[in-house]
Amino acid sequence: MASYLVRRTFLMVLTLFGMSVLIFVMLRLVPGNISDILFDAAGFVDPKEKARLERDLGLDLPILTQYWHWISGLVQGDLGFAYVTEKPAIEEIAPRIPVTVKLAVLALIFSVVFGVPLGVISAVRQNTAIDYALRILSLSGLSLPSFWLGLLILMLFVRYFGFIPIYTDPPATLWKELALLSVPAAAVGFRSSALIMRLTRSSMLEVLRQDYIRTARSKGATPGSVNYDHALRNAVLPVVTIIGIEAAFLIGGLIVTETVFNVPGVARFLVEAVIWRDYPIVQNLVMFIAVVVVVVNFIVDMTYMILDPRIKYAD
Repeated sequence: MASYLVRRTFLMVLTLFGMSVLIFVMLRLVPGNISDILFDAAGFVDPKEKARLERDLGLDLPILTQYWHWISGLVQGDLGFAYVTEKPAIEEIAPRIPVTVKLAVLALIFSVVFGVPLGVISAVRQNTAIDYALRILSLSGLSLPSFWLGLLILMLFVRYFGFIPIYTDPPATLWKELALLSVPAAAVGFRSSALIMRLTRSSMLEVLRQDYIRTARSKGATPGSVNYDHALRNAVLPVVTIIGIEAAFLIGGLIVTETVFNVPGVARFLVEAVIWRDYPIVQNLVMFIAVVVVVVNFIVDMTYMILDPRIKYAD
C-alpha cells in the first residue's frame, strides 16, 4: 500500500507538471495577446509604445523564461499581476474561490442526497410505477440544460415570490449566503443527481443478480440487509467514481449557472479573463481547476481502498 501511495503521488505531481506546461504553451499559441488588446483599445498607433508595453508585461522574454517565472512564483504563492486591473492576481482570484467552492459543494450534496437513495429505490422496485417515474425524472434531469432550468427557476420566483434569488450584494451571514446559493446549486445539481441516480440503479441491478445475493436471501436475510449491507456496499464503487468526476466538473463547469444567477465565482471570472487574454488570471484559474481534478481523482482512488478491502494494488 505504501508503494502504491508513493507511485500515485508521483504520478499526480507529474500530471500537474504536464498540465502546467500545456496550459502555458496553449495560451501563448492563441492569436493575439493582452498587449494587442490594450494597444487597440487605447487607440495607439506607435509600434515603439507597443514594444515598451510588451517589455513592461514581460511578453518579450523567451517562453521558457516566462514559464519559469510563472511556475516558480506559483510554488511560492505569487500568481503575478492581472494585466487588465493591474492588481495582484491573488487578490482577484482568492475572494472568488470560496464562492464557487460553496456552490459546488452544495450542488454535490444535493446530487448525492437525492441521486443515491432514489437510484437504490428504483433498482429495488424495478419495473414498478415508482421505478418508471424515477426513470422519467432522471431522463428529464439529463435532458434539461442547467441554464434553461435556471431561467425557469428565476421566472417562477418572480411569479410567485416577487423577487429574484441572484447574488447582488454579499450576504451578511454564512447562512444567508448558503440559502442564496442553494437555488443555483439545485439547478446545476439536478443534472448531476439524475446521472448519479441512473448509475446507482444500473450498478445495483447488476449486483442484485449475483449469486451471493440469492444466497443471502435464501438464508433468511431481511430485504434491508440484502439491499444495503450486501448489494449497496458492492455497487457503490462506480457511484463513487461518478461522484468524484462530478465534483471536479462542478468546480469549472459552473460558468453558465454563475452567469445566470450573477454569482461572482471563479468560473464566470475565467470567461471574462479569457475574453481579455489576461494570461496570469487564465493560466492560474485553469491550473487551479486542473489541481482540483487531479486531487479529486487521487481521493477517489484512496476511497476505493477503504470501501472495498478486496482491492489489491501490485507493488
